[in-house]
Amino acid sequence: MEVADLGSGRIQVRGALTFATARLARAVGSRLLHKGAGPALEIDCSGVSLSDSAGLAVLLDWLALAKHHGVAIRFKGLPPALQAVAQISDVEALLIQGITATP
Repeated sequence: MEVADLGSGRIQVRGALTFATARLARAVGSRLLHKGAGPALEIDCSGVSLSDSAGLAVLLDWLALAKHHGVAIRFKGLPPALQAVAQISDVEALLIQGITATP
């Protein structure tokens, strides 16, 4: 699993986003949000090769952290398996819509 800061408010997630990698992914994402990502972030998940409910929890945690820091966040390229877990959990709309920055 890799969470890469591509600059200009863009982050790319690659590899497995699962129980085995969730703690690390959460920590890396948290650091990126704390270091001042700017007013908006776009997180590209098209490189996620494997995911489970822990991966979904990471993305939801990043949403909460972004909201706390007043950063707009949007996910793109969500893999079908991750979307399916989000749909079953009734949180798919949160991932698709993201959040807007708070004033």
